[in-house]
Amino acid sequence: MQRRTGFVRKLAREWVRRRKRRGCHSATTATPKALPACFARASCAHCAHMREWIRARTEALETFVLEVIFEQRRGQRAAMLRVFLFALSKAFQVAVKTRRFLYNVRMLRDTTLGVQVIAIGNLTVGGTGKTPVVEKFARELRDQGRTVAILSRGYRSKPPPLTRRLINRLFLRRDRTPPRVVSDGKSLLLDSETAGDEPYMLASNLKDVIVLVDKDRVKSGRYAIEKFGCDTLLLDDGFQYWKLRGRRMDVVLVDYQQPFGNEHLLPRGTLREPPSHLARANTIFITKSDGNTAELRRRIGQFNASAGIIECVHHPLYFEDVFTGERYDLDWIKTRKIASLSGIAQPESFEQSLVSLAGELVYSKRFADHHRFSQQEVLNVINRSKKRQAQAIITTQKDAVRFPKLDRRDLPIYFMRVEIKILSGAKDFHDCVQKVCFR
Repeated sequence: MQRRTGFVRKLAREWVRRRKRRGCHSATTATPKALPACFARASCAHCAHMREWIRARTEALETFVLEVIFEQRRGQRAAMLRVFLFALSKAFQVAVKTRRFLYNVRMLRDTTLGVQVIAIGNLTVGGTGKTPVVEKFARELRDQGRTVAILSRGYRSKPPPLTRRLINRLFLRRDRTPPRVVSDGKSLLLDSETAGDEPYMLASNLKDVIVLVDKDRVKSGRYAIEKFGCDTLLLDDGFQYWKLRGRRMDVVLVDYQQPFGNEHLLPRGTLREPPSHLARANTIFITKSDGNTAELRRRIGQFNASAGIIECVHHPLYFEDVFTGERYDLDWIKTRKIASLSGIAQPESFEQSLVSLAGELVYSKRFADHHRFSQQEVLNVINRSKKRQAQAIITTQKDAVRFPKLDRRDLPIYFMRVEIKILSGAKDFHDCVQKVCFR
């Protein structure tokens, strides 16, 4: 019996030895085999399809809610939803004021990093033309010898892996991952999907300015100082970011056409804070101004009589081919039949600017703000524009960074490059930056 047992053990050892020679493992240490390539491709395609489906549903819901809150939807169901949203907006107002009070009494602590901080933001959700103002500030500060970093939270950028986010929340861990470096001041390092369209656009236009993306802007600010030696931090959309203080100046943009939205806070309206919170602003920009701002200035003065007020417009510079980079003067558009394609918060002002340049707008297609275009959507716009005999399609630069590669381009597609032009309150942007940043 012992001899038979020893023989069986010897056979077993020999079998294991041969398996190891072939590169195999025992059953206890076996690792699951990778899926065949066809199944892996199918799985990736299914995940991509699910992401697109979720994105489409989210945008459809966003469009529906906007139509409800601006009372473009009629009927009993829409009216009931407005009542419900109004109740939520009152709760949101209490939360905002409570949070502000807790910061004021130092129960919630802010952080000082020892450098100049300029927060540029707005009271409403989108549509004030903030990105060109941030770009202009960064350019002027750089020209005056500052080492500037733009800190953005990267709205609608590609989020970190879901598992990591869930584990961090489950165990109340702080995210130690460094911020995403969109530009290190020398080269563009991320694409628009990973960085977000606005940070990517800023990094594209400002080749020698650092652009970082992270929701924790204290962390990204510290990283900018330690890694790149920055002495000035620009908070893109930072008026509501109260964790970072120090030598801080708050610049608030108010859209002349819709200064306070529909006067309601989120989610019944588009206000992030009550208009009375303009009292925190050091400088207020009235954007898209036509010069007749006496009534708006009077109302702003009720909330903040000491802030400097600067009026400005978004001035078109030229048209640039989205794919080739070829540029054309503004006169190029005159008498041409054009179509517009946009995914921004207020497309009306963009379309009106095309008409004011003497272009004949024969077709316009609007998508939700920050919409990431698919190839088929762009091709559909091309086909419909051709039916209306359009000679070109015009989009915004912010939309252009979200364009996919196209298999065919039957019509040229251009974006309109704009910059901020000061109307009053300062001689030019150099003088404006001197007033805001070097008091």
